[in-house]
Amino acid sequence: MTTNQDVFIVSVARTPIGSFRGTLSALTAPQLGSIAIKGALERAGISGKDVDEVYFGNVLQAGVGQAPARQASIGAGIPVTVGCTTINKVCASGMKAIMLSAQSIRLGDNQVVVAGGMESMSQTPYYQTRGETPYGGITLADGIVIDGLTDVYSHTHMGLCTEGLALKYGLTREAQDQFATQSYRRSAKAAGAGVFVEEIVPVVIPGKRGKPDVTVTEDEEFKKVNFERMSSLAPVFKKDGTGTITAANASSLNDGAAATVLMSAAAVKKFGAKPLAKVVAFADAGVEPADFGIAPAYAVPKVLAKAGVEKSQIAHWEFNEAFSAVGLANIKHLDLNPDKVNPNGGAVALGHPLGCSGARIVNHLALHLKPNEYGMAAICNGGGGASALMIHKL
Repeated sequence: MTTNQDVFIVSVARTPIGSFRGTLSALTAPQLGSIAIKGALERAGISGKDVDEVYFGNVLQAGVGQAPARQASIGAGIPVTVGCTTINKVCASGMKAIMLSAQSIRLGDNQVVVAGGMESMSQTPYYQTRGETPYGGITLADGIVIDGLTDVYSHTHMGLCTEGLALKYGLTREAQDQFATQSYRRSAKAAGAGVFVEEIVPVVIPGKRGKPDVTVTEDEEFKKVNFERMSSLAPVFKKDGTGTITAANASSLNDGAAATVLMSAAAVKKFGAKPLAKVVAFADAGVEPADFGIAPAYAVPKVLAKAGVEKSQIAHWEFNEAFSAVGLANIKHLDLNPDKVNPNGGAVALGHPLGCSGARIVNHLALHLKPNEYGMAAICNGGGGASALMIHKL
């Protein structure tokens, strides 16, 4: 077995990001995943028969059906003989799928792997605990809140945990609103300049009752901002007069999928592929569960050390903006130049489909770094974790 092989990102693709109960809500997470995978395969110039394995992230799996990654793979035309694994590392799922894929290529187990992540938060069901139905009715729990947004150890919403992070790092409401405003403006500017066009594959929504099909080609969420109302919104999680996090300076609930084709050097040569970037190094980190938002700041130094690269050599940083406070805290902790962080906006504006986001930010780097630049993507995840990954643009 050949070990320590180089790993290359050959192609990337993602669906537009849909708003909660918005344009993409009719499609399941695996259906969105299939669309992204098909797009990535086409851009790589290969067919599903050329794929050795699939790793795909998905967080809110209740009601999705068995083996979501396999559903997405088969739906994209990849043969049933190809193995598939669904990854659930909460928000870091899509990035962890890329990391596991890269590891398998480095070890020589695979030559061509499809990785990424998907989520339909719009289709996440409500839960009823199994047992005797009580007198007086039943209580339903929101699956998004239970499995996506609640710290299981303290039974605290992620937003309330992040209020603690804001307090620790001295992040005011005003600073968070300014960060959110910047994210929306950067996203709108990037969209207007066509920056996201080469990332996105169109999604066709079948028409109902004789109505024509609808083709979705643009992200939906960033267009909904109302800057005039932002400063007057009430805090969502802490309502004692000291709260700082609002619906506007946090990411939203969303639908979407992102896919990546990774290859070994031998596969690149075999298929005549033109790689976008080389995977340099990656790492996970863990902190106290309630401090999950700052975990990327502990994963990043591990990646830099593995790569032998200095922080100053990173030209472009992508941090997932689960909350504005998360972005600000990690920038402050790592002492980064804010101009180099999420220059085309982030999840506060674009949206955060949980299983998709980690893959989306890696893909964005792979496309938009300049030749010979290093880029770092990092994302926190519930439970007190984070993943980070460095690439080198070719």
